[in-house]
Amino acid sequence: QELRRSAGHWLKELREARGLSQRQLAKLVGAEYYTFISQLENGRGRIPPDRYKEWAAALAVEPSFFVRTLMQYYDPVTYGILFADAAT
Repeated sequence: QELRRSAGHWLKELREARGLSQRQLAKLVGAEYYTFISQLENGRGRIPPDRYKEWAAALAVEPSFFVRTLMQYYDPVTYGILFADAAT
């Protein structure tokens, strides 16, 4: 749960850096309700993988950076296996 809260904090920082409200981001990523953004930013929920590219574009970050960073929070075991060599 703590990792999800950290992911939410990171997502909020990206959104605010772009000057977007939760409603604006929801529209850009195709979320039906802006409250979904709030839930994610509070660590309750995950971005569906099939939406990663839309989120990266809306937040003006490279998709590979976006996915790699989310993986640290959403799946740290897989992240550690895939990127262990990069950390050393």
